[in-house]
Amino acid sequence: MNKFSLTGKVALITGSTQGLGLGVAKALGSAGAKIAINYLNNREKAEGALQVLKENGIHVMLVRADASDPEQVKSMVESVEEKFGSLDIVVPNATPDQPQKAIEDYDQEFYRKMYEFFVMSPFYLVQAALPGMKKRTRGRIINITSEVYHSSIPKFSGYVAAKGGQIGWSRSMATELAPFGITVNTVAPGWVPTDRHENDPEDAKSEYLATIPLGRWGTPEDVGNAVAYFASDEASFITGQTLCVNGGRTPW
Repeated sequence: MNKFSLTGKVALITGSTQGLGLGVAKALGSAGAKIAINYLNNREKAEGALQVLKENGIHVMLVRADASDPEQVKSMVESVEEKFGSLDIVVPNATPDQPQKAIEDYDQEFYRKMYEFFVMSPFYLVQAALPGMKKRTRGRIINITSEVYHSSIPKFSGYVAAKGGQIGWSRSMATELAPFGITVNTVAPGWVPTDRHENDPEDAKSEYLATIPLGRWGTPEDVGNAVAYFASDEASFITGQTLCVNGGRTPW
């Protein structure tokens, strides 16, 4: 048997038609899993991602759903399980925009949105997938968090607070679900430039790159490989952990 093989497994990654989510989908699909990718707004980009994965020999389906809406999440899980079978791996990755602002410039709606995407959305997804996982006494829940929670980034309070909640939720779920053979871990990337960062200031990018001990930018593939490890049988005795994928920037 190949190490880290996911052959025969079914995975759903939300927010997965670009950036980190697409990197995760490629990694899990390349390891042999059947992949469901999810989008909400950009059908053209989603279809392009679907084609790329198919060209790489990945067994994949595309599903549109708002990952912060409980009814749409439930329907999404049902459609994936109807086509591919019960979910073995779920990766909550969907995210809204994350502008940096002083605390005085945020409003209640923004804070609420952060909480909906990073705490409530994983809750909806896991709750929908749990019956199948518990029945088979096996499952992998892998949250995509961020180094910002640990490094206390300023002017990012809503995002940092929600990511902290997501990490805390993951640790509690790890303990609760361990008796059912279900592991819950988190992957915390550093700043990984993707399409959403194309307009970020170059001086900010240069300053950040200078702080990475390994001396290069991380890639979506780096993040995907970390997720694939947590999803594998080789990680079956690891739960409640956060793996930082940031080239050695980890300051804690």
